[in-house]
Amino acid sequence: MSKYMTKQRKAMLSFLSLHADETLSAKQLEAALSSEGVSISAVYRNLAELEKEGKVRRVNQSGSREVFYQYTDGAHCKECLHLSCEKCGKTYHMNSEVAQMLVQNLAQSDEFAIDKASTVLYGVCRECRDK
Repeated sequence: MSKYMTKQRKAMLSFLSLHADETLSAKQLEAALSSEGVSISAVYRNLAELEKEGKVRRVNQSGSREVFYQYTDGAHCKECLHLSCEKCGKTYHMNSEVAQMLVQNLAQSDEFAIDKASTVLYGVCRECRDK
């Protein structure tokens, strides 16, 4: 069940939905939304609630102790496997045909059903690999 839609919560959801392919820290969210009156305590409070509601996912990046969050409430996110770059932190939606083949192969060969919305494969994206 969603919480009361405060101005701060609405601003956060709007910002997160526009940056769904990014993982963002609470500090980054607060910096981006400070002009709209969103405090760091409001960011943490809303992130906790949004995580409980399944609208954001907590992400840990390799080599960092900081916690990052990604918006996952969009319809396209719920049906996708995600690829996350360990260097730049950007998250990509996996090609749907390839993802579907992977899901089907695991279901048949290993009798394992994947939860697509919460599955993230980690590696290095093309841009970081080419640097």
